[in-house]
Amino acid sequence: MNSKLLRILAIAIFVIPGLAVAQAAPASASPSDPLPTAPGTAVATGTGTKVGTISVEQAIFASNEGQRDFEALSKKLEPKQTELKGQNDEIESLKKQLSTQGDKLNDDARSNLVKQIEDKQKKLERSVQDARDDAQNQQNEIAQRILQKMGPVIVKYAGDNGFGLIIDTSNPWPNGPVLWAGTSVDITKPVVEIYNTQSGVPAPAHPATGAATKPAGTGAPKSATTPAASKPQPK
Repeated sequence: MNSKLLRILAIAIFVIPGLAVAQAAPASASPSDPLPTAPGTAVATGTGTKVGTISVEQAIFASNEGQRDFEALSKKLEPKQTELKGQNDEIESLKKQLSTQGDKLNDDARSNLVKQIEDKQKKLERSVQDARDDAQNQQNEIAQRILQKMGPVIVKYAGDNGFGLIIDTSNPWPNGPVLWAGTSVDITKPVVEIYNTQSGVPAPAHPATGAATKPAGTGAPKSATTPAASKPQPK
């Protein structure tokens, strides 16, 4: 499966106070890439005349399987977030020491403290970058695995309902091809519902009540940007 089919937002960017690390630019979807189909599945010929839209990104996040797997990934990444926050707190403590005691230290002691702060800062920046890249790779693996199974559902739904063209709206205009589209032509919700039924994955339980949440056609989990927040977020 071509990775350019997806434009996935980072769900676990490690944001540490005082350390700005920019989010990597997501890969854009390529309209020329075909959707994956299951082996032995007849490919729709596009003989219909209707034009429809789907947010592949939102469909992946909104599926029961997507919510379950991205939530599990978010929890998996929490220890690393905590570790990085601890390293940052240590640096902030050293900076405070330099600020309050710097004029009382001799030149050698002050130089050693400054070098210690710089070395720890560089190490933290590398660790944050590595952690972010790892999180991005893992979320892309989840998304691509789901899309591999969701592709045939999209193709079959389009063929069964007279669509001759389906456009992915994951990337909004002006970066994407669609300036505006009405909700009546969006097939994200029914595709998610069909996929949920076929996957057999139950709706995730509500964190407060334990009750299953209703599947959303265009929703997505919240983003885990700090150790305190642990759920993926939609666009």
